[in-house]
Amino acid sequence: MIIDAFEFVLTKNGLITAFAFVGGLVWLSYWISDHLTRGQLHGSAIAITLGLTLAYISGVATGGTKGVADIGLLAGVGIMGGAMLRDFAIVATAFGANLSDLKDAGFMGALSILVGVILSFIIGAAVAVGFGYTDPVAISTIGAGAATYIVGPITGTALGASSDVIALSIAAGLTKSILVMVSTPLVAERIGLNNPQSAMIFGGLMGTTSGVAGGLAAINPKLVPYGAMTATFYTGVGCLLAPSVLFLAVKAFF
Repeated sequence: MIIDAFEFVLTKNGLITAFAFVGGLVWLSYWISDHLTRGQLHGSAIAITLGLTLAYISGVATGGTKGVADIGLLAGVGIMGGAMLRDFAIVATAFGANLSDLKDAGFMGALSILVGVILSFIIGAAVAVGFGYTDPVAISTIGAGAATYIVGPITGTALGASSDVIALSIAAGLTKSILVMVSTPLVAERIGLNNPQSAMIFGGLMGTTSGVAGGLAAINPKLVPYGAMTATFYTGVGCLLAPSVLFLAVKAFF
């Protein structure tokens, strides 16, 4: 009876349960990072990996398509990870950025954002074409996903892409984010990633805020705000260019 009542309360308050579940997962991820990897693998990377693993296991166990949200007790995760809170987070992030701060990065910092968005889009679009996609909407959505897993679904929604294509764009962005997190500490010394200026340029080129923040945190936590600042602008620029100028460029070729 107690277990049934407890389950009823958790299911009835699905969104609160989702926040508690994700909070616990993040806590566990950072514990693993501190005690099992000695900080070499950032907690954010571990959290994303665990989340994807749990989503896969849940899909296999339930036969559903929404990851852990297919489990009744965790249905609130579907709301927490939905478009409404996603867009709210984007707007909140944008309000935290100041154009005057971008000027501190200088011309190279601003240029890195533009180069990073366009280069990531081209690579993603090329991969999409390589896998047989010829629809400009699908190519642009997957190309935008290669920029970040936020730019991808926003572009796909704006252009009317199918849910399958949007899912691929998110997968591309998540893969990039994890790769950036894991590889940043390995290449930091070789590329001189040890000062605020290089951190801002790095954030502008990579663009994935979570990946850049996680990677820089593993090197020097003091560099995180600088890389995250340009990475935030990268997301905004990507959301502006991908469904407009870059989509029209793709449409001209296909």
